[in-house]
Parts: sequence; structure tokens; C-alpha cells
Amino acid sequence: MKNFNIYLIGVGGQGIGMLSEILLRAADKAGYPVKGVDTHGLAQRGGIVTSQIRIGEKAHSPLITEGEADLLVALERHEALRGMNMALKAGGTLVYYNAVWQPLDVRLGLSDEIGEEKIQEACRERKITEIKVFHDHLSDARMQNIALLRAIHQKGLIPGLTEAHYKASMEDLMEGEMLKKNLDFFQSRTNTDA
Repeated sequence: MKNFNIYLIGVGGQGIGMLSEILLRAADKAGYPVKGVDTHGLAQRGGIVTSQIRIGEKAHSPLITEGEADLLVALERHEALRGMNMALKAGGTLVYYNAVWQPLDVRLGLSDEIGEEKIQEACRERKITEIKVFHDHLSDARMQNIALLRAIHQKGLIPGLTEAHYKASMEDLMEGEMLKKNLDFFQSRTNTDA
């Protein structure tokens, strides 16, 4: 596989670490060389969390050069735009959970909330494929990361990774009722993405 770069961004508490670990393990289970790194920052206080994953023979470092991510995965609309501007290459793919966890500057009235139109416009300008995900019926809001994983799998956004790779990775990291709920949702075929 030629190098494939994945940049994940969200807010502390949204499950970026779990999603990143599932993707990393899935690539490893598929037999690809893979490297990853997480940046937690002020995650416990709702701060920005990022993960970088590089898959391929020539991925010698887990760090992605600015503007070189093939796929940007965002768990929040503001972070989707921030991540696009920092990491995603022109012609890349953005998949994001269409929810808003208002950053402090928005709550204080210092800046406007980012609307879907702003993201659509930025995607059009840079020929980025935009995939919006939203489920208003999740049994647990903490499953937003699995909603994104499901979209990544169903749309074949990461070359060479199959349902079996993702499922085995989830089985490594979860157990009991948590695993059952997440696997049931991941494997469901109902398409309710926004």
C-alpha cells in the first residue's frame, strides 16, 4: 500500500483515542506497516485532542506534514474546519460528526458558530469530499466515534481494511455489553447518516 495518512481531531471526552486505536490496530491486522501518535492536551477539560496515523511502507514517522492528510476524521463541526485547514490535502476526504461542542470563544460571543455551509464552501474550494454523519437516535452519545468508524468502513475510506479488521480491533479493546452495543451499531446496515 502506498502511504495513507489519517488525521483525527475532536474534543476531549468524545472517544478520539479509542477510534484512533481501532484504526491503528485494524491496519496492523490487515498486515500494513502503521505508525500513530496522539496529542491529548487539555482533553480532560474539553480541550482539543488529535491523533495521527500513517499507513504504508514509507511511513517512517507517525507525524503528518501539514496539508498532507488523505483522510480527516472529526468528531465536531468546529474541529472539522480547524483540522481541514491544518492537515487535510486538497482533494482529500473529510468525514465528520455533525455536532457542535461550542468552543470557549463561541460561548463568550467572541466568534461565530461554524455552520455546515462554511464547511461545504471550504470543501468545494479545495475539491475535498465531504461526508457528514449524524445519528439522533444513538443509545449512548459516546458512540459517535463508532458512527464515524461505521461510515469509514461502509464508504471504504481506508484502502485494504475490511469489516473483519475493524471488528477484531474492537474485540481487542472492548468487552461485555460495551462491545456488544458498539458491534451491533457498527454492523447495522441502516443508513441514517446525515
